[in-house]
Amino acid sequence: MPLVVRPSKIHSVGVFTTTAVRKGTRLVEYDGPRITPEEADRLYDEAPRTYLYGLEDGKTVIDGEGIAAYFNHSCDPNCEIDEVKGRAWIFALREIAAGEELLWDYNLYDDDDPAPCHCGSPKCRGTMYSREWMAKLRRKARQKKAKKQAGRNSARKSRRISK
Repeated sequence: MPLVVRPSKIHSVGVFTTTAVRKGTRLVEYDGPRITPEEADRLYDEAPRTYLYGLEDGKTVIDGEGIAAYFNHSCDPNCEIDEVKGRAWIFALREIAAGEELLWDYNLYDDDDPAPCHCGSPKCRGTMYSREWMAKLRRKARQKKAKKQAGRNSARKSRRISK
């Protein structure tokens, strides 16, 4: 399948198909060295961007190399990544026309650094983080706010009692 890397309106460069792609087609493997999450953190702690993909086992991270690392994120993707026997493959979610950019939803997790999305889709959620991860961050923020408020209320009550 002829794929090309060229400038993208979404981010820097992206991967485009030069021929029509049928729904369900296996496009490319997301491949590269396999490292631990701890090693990924150590290697990329201060990096502005990474090409990491965490496997479902939670113990393995692929440090992406090759053309698959250039697939951009979209909140309305035409591709998805799926694991098959411990390997990560990118598949077409729908029929894709020749010339379209190939996009998958990164569904980032396990971080709280900004990851704004610039996909331009009407379905854009404004972040590359998954909905589930964003809900977890919102719950954590509410709990922190409630704890802080409880501390303020307790301090006020103490001041009233000590007067």
